[in-house]
Amino acid sequence: MSNSRRRPRRGAGSGAGAPGRDELVSRSLQSAEHCIRAQDFGTAYAHYLLVLSLAPELKDDVKETFQYTLFRWAEELDALSRTQDLLGCYEQALELFPDDEVICNSMGEHLFRMGFRDEAAGYFHKAVKLNPDFSDAKENFYRVANWLVERWHFIMLNDTKRNTIYNAAIQKAVCLGSKSVLDIGAGTGILSMFAKRAGAHSVYACELSQTMYELACDVVAANKMEEGIKLLHMKSLDIEIPKHIPERLSLVVTETVDAGLFGEGIVESLIHAWEHLLLQPKTKGENGNCEKYGKVIPASAVIFGMAVECAEIRRHHRVGIKDIAGICLPTNVKFQSPAYSSVDTEETVEPYTTEKMSRVPGGYMALTESFEIMTVDFNNLQELKSLATRKPDKIGVPVTKEGILDAVVVWFVLQLDDEHSLCTSPSEESCWEQAVYPVHDLADYWIKPGDHMMMEVSCQDCYLRIQSISVFTSEHEMDVGKSFTKNKDLLSLGNEAELCSALANLQTSKPDAVEQTCVLETTEIALLNNIPYHEAFKMAMRKVLSSLTPEKLCQAMDAHCQDSDMSCGSGQSNSGQSASEPFYVLDVSEGFSILPIIAGTLGQVKPYSSVEKDQHRITLDLISEANHFPKETLEFWLRHGEDESAVLQRPKSDKLWSIIILDVIEPSGLIQQEIMEKAAISRCLLQSGGKIFPQYVLMFGLLVESQTLVEENAVQGTARTLGLNIAPFINQFQVPIRAFLDLSLLPCIPLSKPVELLRLDLMTPYLNTSNREVKVHICKSGQVTAIPFWYHLHLDDEIRLDTSSGASHWKQAAAVLDNPIQVEVGEELTLDVQHHKSNVSITVKR
Repeated sequence: MSNSRRRPRRGAGSGAGAPGRDELVSRSLQSAEHCIRAQDFGTAYAHYLLVLSLAPELKDDVKETFQYTLFRWAEELDALSRTQDLLGCYEQALELFPDDEVICNSMGEHLFRMGFRDEAAGYFHKAVKLNPDFSDAKENFYRVANWLVERWHFIMLNDTKRNTIYNAAIQKAVCLGSKSVLDIGAGTGILSMFAKRAGAHSVYACELSQTMYELACDVVAANKMEEGIKLLHMKSLDIEIPKHIPERLSLVVTETVDAGLFGEGIVESLIHAWEHLLLQPKTKGENGNCEKYGKVIPASAVIFGMAVECAEIRRHHRVGIKDIAGICLPTNVKFQSPAYSSVDTEETVEPYTTEKMSRVPGGYMALTESFEIMTVDFNNLQELKSLATRKPDKIGVPVTKEGILDAVVVWFVLQLDDEHSLCTSPSEESCWEQAVYPVHDLADYWIKPGDHMMMEVSCQDCYLRIQSISVFTSEHEMDVGKSFTKNKDLLSLGNEAELCSALANLQTSKPDAVEQTCVLETTEIALLNNIPYHEAFKMAMRKVLSSLTPEKLCQAMDAHCQDSDMSCGSGQSNSGQSASEPFYVLDVSEGFSILPIIAGTLGQVKPYSSVEKDQHRITLDLISEANHFPKETLEFWLRHGEDESAVLQRPKSDKLWSIIILDVIEPSGLIQQEIMEKAAISRCLLQSGGKIFPQYVLMFGLLVESQTLVEENAVQGTARTLGLNIAPFINQFQVPIRAFLDLSLLPCIPLSKPVELLRLDLMTPYLNTSNREVKVHICKSGQVTAIPFWYHLHLDDEIRLDTSSGASHWKQAAAVLDNPIQVEVGEELTLDVQHHKSNVSITVKR
């Protein structure tokens, strides 16, 4: 608004204009208050802008009411999808209150919901700087920090071997004459600074991420190289000569490689660099100054693979059971992980997951020797261009050990030049994980020496793809493996008996059965494979329903058990069901869940599921049908927009829920956002005697010494980065809580026994406290660097789930200390545990 910029001149000379101004301000304030009472927040906001432009001295007086009006008006604009108006309002508000942490945080929340994570992080960061004790802003910043500065940045920068080898290769190239350098995907700018320090005359660095670009600017300036390194906030594909760079360059350095080598777009960016940015490469046998020729570091790569048996990979990618707590999974439903489903999808989906195989729970067993998959020369333009267009290569690999074929694990050797290389093999201690290609759709996963694995390898959509995996058995003279892709129907069978069995199954299947493919996240597949989880819920739900009407339910359960002897999962019993209304059970679990179907087997129950995806609903319907549920028994409680509270409503105006199932813990090991608010709504919607599951949650933790957690959470000084000052800048994005941990394999030394840290009671809120002091006795001397924690989810006082168990689909988390604390046996430390919304903070005091 123009009024916000043209302010009346104030002071002794304002004279007769002051009374008129004061009257206008007074009337505008009255109008604003009237509009707020009438819920007309847009008009109220406009009045406040006028007031504050005319009388800025009133800022402190109207600040809280202005904030309230702004936030309510922003909610309305958001609901109407008036994005530009919403952002304009916040920009006006921040002109008036530039140092208001609450407005900064709210602006960041809106930007984050719109998908502008970089911009959101800036506002969250500013809010935390303005008020370091502002819990909402801290929680928001920590969550977005994981998106913006991924944890591998810290691990990579702490990898002294990697840094030393890259530095040596760059130094050698510059000394041989490559004096003009482009760093593609610069990150913190470490490779650019290696080049400048080696003596390069001109260095350019491009970085697309706003956050990393600004971070690199600070890092380069702190190392006094801003005059010699030009930072470009853009993709390398958009760089033009002479618009951004005056002339072609003699050296490109990059580390835009992921666990599958090609996943960060190195092929596409190097094709563009050779065609538009680099000098022509030196031909074989040609001598001359390197400054006249172009080259790339890394020069080449060799990709290797190995077939493995790994129970941990298997339980996250294949549903290996047919019966879950009495529910039969029908043969016409096929579950797939995203890595497998990417084989045929038109979308560009990463066709692999990543694991640090040396730390995978339960370990792994190699079933083949390592084999070469592909080589690529990054200094050969024609070879790079042919990668995406050439036909898949067929590879045959002999099996050397008997076992279950679960995955092909992939790594590479990155040849920086003819002298320096880096290897990402599982046996190497490096910052890289390995790419994992899970194997699906084999009739028999058991392989043995004498068998041969066949596969097709290609580089499509800038991803290394391994597909059409099949097994050529030692008993047959033909390939009888079922293809890893969906468009082939060969069966991988080891003998005639298996073939007859498969044919029998085909003959007895319903001719009109609907085939359904259901793509689940890896944690959802692991949850389906978690039998104790489903058995515990079944037992706890039965106890609650029995306590509500014991006689009726017992009759129903007797009938159901008799049916179950004859057929797995007989659905609902008809015993006495017409006598009264059913029990209502609502499952508000995140993602795919069969708990509503399990509830439906417990007698006179009307279960509701809150799954959102169509394929999930179709799958649940097919499972219900296969288990002989009456049609329309299972209903779907659709979510409305992003309003979580809309899910938690009565099924009818005069009915209440008997059981509400909430997801309290994320698979990452953190507490779900707004879980206590959901629990408060749920308590109001329960019938007398009804329960929320879990009823309460206990958080446990212990003190450990773990150098691994320290190095994965923050860059350790300048020695790791070869004297370059990077740590203070990137460490601004370290988070106090590290998620997605597996405590069973975390390299650490326990210094105390587990202690209870926190109680979250969803049924009895007065038992909750927002902060608590816990005394911990030291049982081993050492340095406390972290407090790993996990949860016991109590469905009732007797039935509980442990998120640290081996069968759990949950990971664990840890609070990592900024500074280690030296302790001796017999000492006692005090932990100050604070819980605010979904954020837990742990402070250690002596």
